Amino acid sequence: MAKVTIEDLKRIKEQITRETALREGDAAVRITVHMGTSGIAAGAREVMGALLEEMNETDRRDIRIITSGCTDLCRNEPNVTVEIKGQAPVVYQFMDADKMRKVFKQHVLKGEIQKEYVLAEN
Repeated sequence: MAKVTIEDLKRIKEQITRETALREGDAAVRITVHMGTSGIAAGAREVMGALLEEMNETDRRDIRIITSGCTDLCRNEPNVTVEIKGQAPVVYQFMDADKMRKVFKQHVLKGEIQKEYVLAEN
């Protein structure tokens, strides 16, 4: 059996800290992927996967990713809500992995709402 090194422990700690930071703590941005059964059936897992990939590419530590149940807007699933501190929440509809990447890069990182995907603001 291989021995665990200090470097291994540091790497594990960094990974756990990063994963926990995505869900907890104070944040300037909160992204909610609505993952009720209709959202999952419509592709919310793929949306979440793309979002996590984008998060891994950034060094931002003030962005939190959470999940929630259905928004009761099943025909518009998958839905994602982006909340930036000091701004009204924006609900995006009919999301897929590519749209999620665009919303992350343009809205979350640059502050440019992607109107073509918006279901509701406020």
